[in-house]
Amino acid sequence: MLTPPKYWREIPQRYRLEAAKCAQCGKVFFPPRLICDACKGEEFETVVLPREGKIVSFTEVHTPASNFSDEAPFAVGIIDLGNELTILAQIVDCDPGEVKIGAPMRLEFRKLQKDGESGVLCYGYKAVPAR
Repeated sequence: MLTPPKYWREIPQRYRLEAAKCAQCGKVFFPPRLICDACKGEEFETVVLPREGKIVSFTEVHTPASNFSDEAPFAVGIIDLGNELTILAQIVDCDPGEVKIGAPMRLEFRKLQKDGESGVLCYGYKAVPAR
């Protein structure tokens, strides 16, 4: 079976953390957009997001979707990457009860899930404590 179309379209963002920077006003979008909501510009350049940030908010998931049931409980957080950029990511390599607001995090390329019966492995970014 082929890679699911939606996942395939998101590979630059998932694999390389590529965002879109408006050529007109400089606002950065992740995931990329076609039209800037600040200036209505339609020209963008590709930029790579920083790999380090801090937790600004998080939650602990005890009842996940079926394809993540073997990982529960786990934390999901909003990571501030600076310059008004935030990203939502699963927080791994630590106990969910140890996650704290303001903790430094690093984004790493990891396996996200296995796609249903097809068994296609989907990769992307997860947040790990920056030690």
